[in-house]
Amino acid sequence: MNRRPRTATAAVLLTTGLLLTAACGTKTPAPPASSPSTISAAAGHAGRSAPEPQLPREIPSLGAKTRDRIPATARQVVVVTGESADSNRSSVTLYVRDAKGGWSPDSGPWQAHNALRGWSEDHHAGDLHSPTGVFTLTDAGGRRANPGTRLPYDRGPAFVAHGTGFHGESLAGSFDYVVAINYNRKPGTTPLDWTRPMGASRGGGVWFHVEHGGPTHGCVALAEPRMKELLRWLDPSKKPVVVMGDAGSLAR
Repeated sequence: MNRRPRTATAAVLLTTGLLLTAACGTKTPAPPASSPSTISAAAGHAGRSAPEPQLPREIPSLGAKTRDRIPATARQVVVVTGESADSNRSSVTLYVRDAKGGWSPDSGPWQAHNALRGWSEDHHAGDLHSPTGVFTLTDAGGRRANPGTRLPYDRGPAFVAHGTGFHGESLAGSFDYVVAINYNRKPGTTPLDWTRPMGASRGGGVWFHVEHGGPTHGCVALAEPRMKELLRWLDPSKKPVVVMGDAGSLAR
């Protein structure tokens, strides 16, 4: 008869005793010392830091003060950035807010004209500046038929611009498509409504309208294809606003 070596028998008995002891809920004897490779792998895992949470993306050209003025309900923003405080040239970019609260560019930048003398944070009638600020966008209209906007659209023959611009260019067709910028106006009315809540001296009638090839009196002018694209993009259910001003002011 083959006899099992005593050392093997002792090992089996020791293993069986350990398993029974652990199953009873008592303290298990310490395991054998780990090999150097095991220790190295464990140290590597311990040294790894948890990934930092991704913060919502901000609109890069806007400073904290400007961002704070954007309503929490707004999910569409039109950013009009003037080249400088006294420039009549600007760019327009459309942004959308995602489910995490961050902003992504959706279209643009597009070239645009603003008022002849640039921008003002204290706009008054006839000062030839565009007002700086954050304003809602609720109403549209024009001489031509609605190109597909979801905003209330007032079509009529009164949307006619006469004469010439500052560079002698014809203003014909400038008001074929417009979006009212809610600076000193009553939201929910036709762009042609001349109600001025802050008084007539503070100006008004500030619109997005069709480009005529030169500076404006206070509006923002875009090429006709861009105006039609803007009109189709704006969605009243997303509470759109415009953020407008020179680059230095918006960066604050």
